[in-house]
Amino acid sequence: MTRASLEKQPHEVAAMFDDVAARYDLTNDVLSLGQTRLWRRAVARAVDAQPGDRVLDLAAGTGTSSLPFADAGAYTVPCDFSTGMLGEGRRRHPWMPFTAGDATRLPFRDGAFDAVTISFGLRNVQDTDAALREMLRVTRPGGKVVICEFSHPTWAPFRTVYTEYLMRALPPVAEAVSSNPDAYVYLAESIRSWPDQPGLAARLQGAGWKRVAWRNLSGGIVALHRGFRTEAG
Repeated sequence: MTRASLEKQPHEVAAMFDDVAARYDLTNDVLSLGQTRLWRRAVARAVDAQPGDRVLDLAAGTGTSSLPFADAGAYTVPCDFSTGMLGEGRRRHPWMPFTAGDATRLPFRDGAFDAVTISFGLRNVQDTDAALREMLRVTRPGGKVVICEFSHPTWAPFRTVYTEYLMRALPPVAEAVSSNPDAYVYLAESIRSWPDQPGLAARLQGAGWKRVAWRNLSGGIVALHRGFRTEAG
């Protein structure tokens, strides 16, 4: 079993997700106390996929996050760099065009997509800024990016309780339900070290995204960021 480090070496992160692919969605539902379903619905509303749109879902894992866009009639490409996740996704959803790809070097032409989205995956990319620039490159002028990622709870007392849960309660729960509990120790550490809401917004702006905004979900445990590629971008 593999546990990635906070240096986020791509081969370590990919191997870690290979290990947890089969039970990944179940584990996330348990650890989030069912909140993942609410967060997916919020992402679907923010992307607002329309019939005929082309949507790239990065770090798509088994494809669970991609289904709302496909159900809306969009041509949806689930993309991930974990072969284990891709294999599990193809087994569950053989009709979806699962594609292997690194977020920092995407295998798509410029302006190929109306929307690019990534949920709980940007935090695991080694070079965040390179990934944000690649997302901009493959988005058409006028298109959007939607990022759903763990963030910083806005109420200080709750933030303390949440941090205690991440570092103390999450590993034992993962031990009971995950095929690789050590992976969730890394995930807890990566959440704690991730930039806050204004910090990620600034990185989006630095990568060239315009009209950047965010809103908090579940008291700031998760933040939903959005940006647009302008005609000149």
